[in-house]
Amino acid sequence: MLSNLSGGDLVIVLVSIIISMAIHEATHGYVAHWLGDDTAFHAGRLTLNPLKHIDLFTTVLLPMVLLLAGALPIFAAKPVPFNPDRLKFDEFGAALVGVAGPLTNLALACLAAAVFRLWGPGLSSDVNNIIGIFTAVNVGFFIFNMIPFPPLDGSRLLYAFAPEPLQDLMRQIEGAGFLAILVFILLIFQFASGPIINLENSILQFLLV
Repeated sequence: MLSNLSGGDLVIVLVSIIISMAIHEATHGYVAHWLGDDTAFHAGRLTLNPLKHIDLFTTVLLPMVLLLAGALPIFAAKPVPFNPDRLKFDEFGAALVGVAGPLTNLALACLAAAVFRLWGPGLSSDVNNIIGIFTAVNVGFFIFNMIPFPPLDGSRLLYAFAPEPLQDLMRQIEGAGFLAILVFILLIFQFASGPIINLENSILQFLLV
């Protein structure tokens, strides 16, 4: 749905990304705070201000480099800091913090789709186009972030159930930081992009058609 976009559509995509990213990241912080960790609060990340969540490399430079290289443009916001040792429910608390962001994106997609289904016929084509793009952006956020590869959010859920040897491997990958994200996007994700796009299209068809 996000292919062959016009200039106006690209602006809508950008605004949708900014709004969705801010809500996604703030939700991580709010859930961590609710579970007993105030790290995000003291870091000023319990906010919907998108400027607090932008990272120069992963939010700005990375998608630009991928676009110039002809690859699928992916971006990541600045991770919301939290201390898993201060959370309730141990590893399961960290899993709740991790999945809170992607599930928020799924909820936003479902909310936008509900508006489309209930009032879409009475709205203009431009408004319906905005709703469709916003829904697609959030479904994309949900699917990508739920991939269980460190440091993506889905890895937090895997941590809670994985045996210790796999957890150790995941910690080593996560310790590589930006390099791990770059290797994942350039090597692993490019091979898996087909099934991921098919899954996204299936979810969008279920929500909007």
